[in-house]
Amino acid sequence: MNPDQRERTERERAGRILPPAPCPAPAPGRMEARRAHLLSEIDRTTRSRSPSLPVPVSRTERPRRAWGLAVGAAVAVGAAVAVFGVGSGSPTAPASVRPASTASVQLLERAALAAAASPRTTARAGQYTYVRTVGHTSVLSETRTGDMRLLREDAGMEEWTSVDGSEPTLRRKNGVDALLPGGAPGRGSLNDPTYAFLDALPTDPGELLERIGADAELNHGAGSDSTTGPHQEAFVTIGGLLRQGAAPPATTAALYRAAALIPGVDVVPDAVDAAGRRGVAVARTHDGERTEWIFDRSTARFLGERTVLLEDNAWGPSGAVVTSIALTGSGIVDAAGRTP
Repeated sequence: MNPDQRERTERERAGRILPPAPCPAPAPGRMEARRAHLLSEIDRTTRSRSPSLPVPVSRTERPRRAWGLAVGAAVAVGAAVAVFGVGSGSPTAPASVRPASTASVQLLERAALAAAASPRTTARAGQYTYVRTVGHTSVLSETRTGDMRLLREDAGMEEWTSVDGSEPTLRRKNGVDALLPGGAPGRGSLNDPTYAFLDALPTDPGELLERIGADAELNHGAGSDSTTGPHQEAFVTIGGLLRQGAAPPATTAALYRAAALIPGVDVVPDAVDAAGRRGVAVARTHDGERTEWIFDRSTARFLGERTVLLEDNAWGPSGAVVTSIALTGSGIVDAAGRTP
């Protein structure tokens, strides 16, 4: 199949999966300009990766507030526990990965347009971003006798994060409040973002992906002991930033468009989030696991994320949903403990 035939096939597939756009289709010349920009950004991002980047001595672990958890290990009461989460897998990727599919690019653009059109809330110092989630993660536990048990853990919670990182994060889970230590006031990071950090990110998709990709390449590229790999890590990182729920609209739109530049991104026509809401998903498959971002089919609003096994392994049989977390509430509030 030549490139033109492949594109026609992709467009027909996108037309079957996605509902009609809520606005008129852009002029052909504008579509060609967007296509040229997309291809040039993919090429620029690929060429910008340097094989001589420094390799960290040890792996950088994600903080406990991030949902994109990697496989880790902990020892408690004589039992080893590995926490499975979104995006874990092998750093070894195929030598050539196809660009994001036409259907995924179109869905991500719809999500970007919807985000950009939402009203911007100006966050002030002293305020908090509020996020409410429901769902589960999976825990693989090894007992003293060497037997392995797969356990499901509740991931439902509410969190209040200081917009500038100046106050500890309040987490409420099962009716119990806990304060999480924060980072340096006013800073934040890709793995532990604040509203102020998200607001300061570049809104050009290419620049944004270059920044995310540099971090992913440094900590998850060739020569590291990462179990993820840079492409998948970039996808997981963007997913983690999207799940903040109350990010500035321009940042959210840029994140969706940056995701469209990652090779291997595709669409899953039917997916259900942890709250039971059915939608369409943007997904990326890595090492037998498919990470899905689920969107409302009509509004392209982000609903949640899940990880589905595509082959049998220690975490379960093919088809098992080992991690599923839905975003059910978000906003900006004046004090920790309040809701929008």
